[in-house]
Amino acid sequence: MSDNEHEVSVTVSEARISGYGSGGVETVISVEEVVKQVEAIADGPDQARIDALAGPDPYLSIEHLKAGYGKMQILHDFSLKVGKGQSCCLIGPNGAGKSTVLHSIFGFTNIFSGKVDVGGQDVTHYSSNEKLKNAGIAYILQDKSVFGGMTVEENLWMGGYLKETTAEAKEAAEKIFEKYPRLAARRNHQAKVLSGGERRLLEISRALVMEPEVLLVDEPSIGLEPRFIDMVFEILDDLQRVEGKTILMVEQNAKKGLEFADIGYVLVSGQTAMAGTGEELLANPEVGRLFLGG
Repeated sequence: MSDNEHEVSVTVSEARISGYGSGGVETVISVEEVVKQVEAIADGPDQARIDALAGPDPYLSIEHLKAGYGKMQILHDFSLKVGKGQSCCLIGPNGAGKSTVLHSIFGFTNIFSGKVDVGGQDVTHYSSNEKLKNAGIAYILQDKSVFGGMTVEENLWMGGYLKETTAEAKEAAEKIFEKYPRLAARRNHQAKVLSGGERRLLEISRALVMEPEVLLVDEPSIGLEPRFIDMVFEILDDLQRVEGKTILMVEQNAKKGLEFADIGYVLVSGQTAMAGTGEELLANPEVGRLFLGG
């Protein structure tokens, strides 16, 4: 197997799946084979099912989206709905288009057709700055997005770059320190000395400085030790349940993501293969076999 093939393979054992779960390795299935198997069990949820999962008044809505990079189309007629204060987790094999959904919402892709609506606003063609400032959409990048040579406090100030004044950014940062004493204790430390969990907390907190309503979270558990993964999901749970944030997440640890989320989507080849509550997908034996190690 070549290095590239190894990087995109999904390893399956009777008990667990390496890459999506954890445990021993007995069989290796290529991404191409996973795609075929997901396509075979896909139920192609209809619009009524998508509507029902989000409830009567969806806050984030994607309708028939075709999007990609340059001239390459990755998402094919993709639709999704999430209600106010709900969480949704996207799972699927590598290359399924999961991160492209987040990128398209935040303005990192070319949108060929379709619509993205947040809070009643058509934000499809807003710039990323407009989406953050005017529509309350924040993107929390994968690991290693903190500025290591800056202090924790300076990193938070950077999160407020769209505030009207520096004073407003600093005031918002103080609210973050009040909420997370762990960061406050390290406010004058350079970010590069933080633990992995503290860096992820800083990344999340920096996105909160602009007081967003929608959080796009890309791989929150990637590169973290189990104890820090639990901490990050507790933080996200608080943001959803206590502060009412709407969360759309891509998570390679499918079991953890579906345990957290109200709604789950299984993507394959830029389309929705399955959709259901997190509990429903966790209980689905085929989803378990392919992504959860069941």
